[in-house]
Amino acid sequence: MVQPVAILLDMDGVLAEVSQSYRGAILKTCAHFLNSDVVTSELVSAAKARGGCNNDWVLSLDLIKEHLPPSATHPTLDDVTAKFEEIYQGTDDTPGLNCTETLIPSQTLLSSLPSLAPVAIVTGRPRGDCMSFLNLHGLLSLSSLGPDVPCVCMEDGPAKPSAFPVLKACELLGVEPGEAVVMVGDTPDDIRAAIKAGCTGVGVATPDEYRKALEAGKGPEDTNLGKAMMDCGAKKVMKPGLDELPDLFS
Repeated sequence: MVQPVAILLDMDGVLAEVSQSYRGAILKTCAHFLNSDVVTSELVSAAKARGGCNNDWVLSLDLIKEHLPPSATHPTLDDVTAKFEEIYQGTDDTPGLNCTETLIPSQTLLSSLPSLAPVAIVTGRPRGDCMSFLNLHGLLSLSSLGPDVPCVCMEDGPAKPSAFPVLKACELLGVEPGEAVVMVGDTPDDIRAAIKAGCTGVGVATPDEYRKALEAGKGPEDTNLGKAMMDCGAKKVMKPGLDELPDLFS
């Protein structure tokens, strides 16, 4: 691959381990409205692999509607969003699932990326959730990604797979979209957004999916999401942690 002029990082599944937080909030939200555990992590992964699921509030509603009887009263998106946020953010009495999130790449690896190329975050998270994670894990420090790392979030415009978030990140970094702009993500929507913007898409397996692949003697490109990302045009699907990313440009 050519030397990058910009590295764009998705957050969930790339920087943040969210199998117990955002993914868990989807499952618990669906279980609340369905009074059953019929929506499983496998169904959520399959939906993510199909694409068009960058908003977890909307995905939760879609999964609920899919499993409710036709005669049942369907909750509104506002209803689902309120329950999801209660589960994810927590209440005065109950900690939120956001407390379970951990940083996937090492601080050493992340601190090395700005020396390769300017870095931006491109996420479907609300800005508050994005900044909370960056602050909590010290990623805004001068020794990491830096206090001025640009972040393109839910509030900024259309979500991936639209090209908008990638193009907006390029604008914020002051670079022209092109092959030398590398978008790193964990779903087909990330790869589609990169390609629509005329940039390069690189996939990364989530820790949970990669663990299952290893148990089956397979690699990151063999996970359900890995296969879907390769089908969408990803140049490569890496192991969790981004350790392989610098080597792509050597």
